[in-house]
Amino acid sequence: MSYTIDRTFPGARLDEIEARTRAALSDAGFGVLTEIDVAATMKKKLDKDMAGYLILGACNPGLAWQAMACEPRVGAMLPCNVILRQLDDGVEVSAVDPAASMKAIDNADLERVAGKVRGMLEGVVGAI
Repeated sequence: MSYTIDRTFPGARLDEIEARTRAALSDAGFGVLTEIDVAATMKKKLDKDMAGYLILGACNPGLAWQAMACEPRVGAMLPCNVILRQLDDGVEVSAVDPAASMKAIDNADLERVAGKVRGMLEGVVGAI
């Protein structure tokens, strides 16, 4: 089982796909709680250059609430990360597959919430 939901955008620029990703997340009821510019961090901390790489920590508050009601410690696995990677010929977007990541927790109610979030993230990736 794959652990991400992926889509590649040939010929695209990272800034363009970032804007489209943020809009698609917002349209689906997700907010971006955290942002990590991995390329900038690697340059600053290790003096290493790499292609653009962003991590957006997305959250749908209502579904996060449901997940935490099912399993109080599930917050250790939140938010839902979406990465944007600059490739030589475009940009790849990968969203975590919450159904795959939540398999580590034996809780049928949480599994149902994770399945709903997975469907929503599939829609987000498809809408970019």
